[in-house]
Amino acid sequence: MWQMFNRLGFSVYLSTFEKQKEQLKKLCRKGSYVFTSFHISEEFDDTYPARAKEMCQWLTTAGYRILADVSKKTLAMFGTQDIVEFAHEMGIDILRIDYGFTNDEIAALAAKMPIAVNASTLGDELAQRLAMAENQVYAMHNFYPRPETGLDDVFFRSCNERLHREGIRVLAFIAGDEALRAPIFEGLPTLECHRRQPPYVSYLDLVRNYGIDGVFVGDGIVSENEFALIDNFCSSGICDVPAELSNENEELYGKVFTVRVDSPACAMRFQESREYSCFGKTIMPCNCVQRAAGCITVDNIEYSRYSGEIQFVRNPLPADNRVNVIGRVDQRYLAILDCLPNGKKLKLIPTPK
Repeated sequence: MWQMFNRLGFSVYLSTFEKQKEQLKKLCRKGSYVFTSFHISEEFDDTYPARAKEMCQWLTTAGYRILADVSKKTLAMFGTQDIVEFAHEMGIDILRIDYGFTNDEIAALAAKMPIAVNASTLGDELAQRLAMAENQVYAMHNFYPRPETGLDDVFFRSCNERLHREGIRVLAFIAGDEALRAPIFEGLPTLECHRRQPPYVSYLDLVRNYGIDGVFVGDGIVSENEFALIDNFCSSGICDVPAELSNENEELYGKVFTVRVDSPACAMRFQESREYSCFGKTIMPCNCVQRAAGCITVDNIEYSRYSGEIQFVRNPLPADNRVNVIGRVDQRYLAILDCLPNGKKLKLIPTPK
């Protein structure tokens, strides 16, 4: 049975763990995972093994499952020869195997416990062997601290498609939006295009557009607002869209709409919009201006039976005296429109302050 990564995962580092504890308590959900690494040389000292074990015990007690990055360096630091025994002692659920292990050693480990391997470097021969393993095997992408080194869309997509064909589930990272990790402080995403995006948008992109099976915050955790957006999506499958609506249309906040399955490329048509009572009144022409990408519109009385239909504008459209512009998606979250396929549900929410 596959472990389920149906919640946002976090990253925990021994050097910053004490500062993360309080937020980690608040953010834990049933099935939540944390990623950590046990071969960061700059964290090593004589107390490291004991402190690392205490951290794992705290995380397990708090309700987290642990995915830990290990290498042959880990074995030396903890004075053990058996990586599986080490995992059991530390309460690790999944071992991410880093450098120093041969293909045969990795395949042998997969027969003993769930493992993750490097998604970007996993070759076809080993992928096929691991796909046959008795235990769960995942492919986990790296994160990239230096700007301009994150993966590009083409490589990322082709890599994931190849792994999914083998039946291997894929995990990846997004950047945080608060305390970015030293020493570069530029975010820790897998995809370069996610480096400065709101975590919520990056999460939706990975899950909706790339079919990623599990997402972790490379920098550690995210702000309360971003976590709430992601958590709501994980719970409901409904995509919250931060937007600014005109005062007379604020009653649309909180209502759930479905993107019509036959929506064209230029606009998303809200399936239920003409049924909502707030548009039972006559809609007169107002603010019939040019429609930029991200504008929210409603058809007025001049559009006859279409009056009351709401749309998101995907591509710029000219002004039309039959269409009122009533608001727009928050510019920071505009890329959400690329994560809303036809047939999916959405909800307009006020722009976060």
